[in-house]
Amino acid sequence: MSLSLVVLNQLLGDSRKEKDLRGALKAEVERKINKEDVVIVDSLNYIKGYRYELFCLIKHAQTPHCLIHCETAVDVCSSWNQNRELEKQYTQEIFDALVMRFEAPESRNRWDSPLFTIQKDDTLPFEAISNAIFHRKAPPPNQSTLNQPLSSTNFMYELDRVTQEMLMTIVNAQTTSLPGDLITVPGAKVKIELTRSLNMAELRKLRRQFISYTKMHPTENIGQIANMFVQYINRSLH
Repeated sequence: MSLSLVVLNQLLGDSRKEKDLRGALKAEVERKINKEDVVIVDSLNYIKGYRYELFCLIKHAQTPHCLIHCETAVDVCSSWNQNRELEKQYTQEIFDALVMRFEAPESRNRWDSPLFTIQKDDTLPFEAISNAIFHRKAPPPNQSTLNQPLSSTNFMYELDRVTQEMLMTIVNAQTTSLPGDLITVPGAKVKIELTRSLNMAELRKLRRQFISYTKMHPTENIGQIANMFVQYINRSLH
């Protein structure tokens, strides 16, 4: 089963549309991934945080994966781009932005491993790739990816209360914080990495998304809700 994505210049030129596009790809992967089919995500996947999100889907499905990195020099990529049909080319501005923002995979990161780095004249290591997909043990699911029964009738109340309190803390903290600051919220050991200001509408949207996800993947430890929400916000900001 093959899954590919054509990324258009006008979408990459708009950060919000680009984020929506990544969300659509992630949703499609989540819909198709299972233990029986091979799903090929043929896309840029140039942000390590996004590759981590895809890895979380893999852990939840409990299926093996591998990452194939087509490593090519910038000048070669530029030449290939310029030789494409005009309507299929990236503009120079978009091309430069992609080069600047690209975060190369590292095999020491569990979400980038096993990693196969391929040069343009290399022969694909078909046997190694096949072994990684079909003969390797799937990554073990963790607490946040297991479908667990609700351990307490108080869970939904605590989820609503904790996340609402955190929103107010974040809003108040932003009045005296600057992008780059770390925000401490009650009940969380992890701090929010404030890369930009977040208005209440954005925070409420993140809260709704987090609550929807957590209802499907509840934690046995209610005390971890704050940490999980902080981690969710941080991933959304990167």
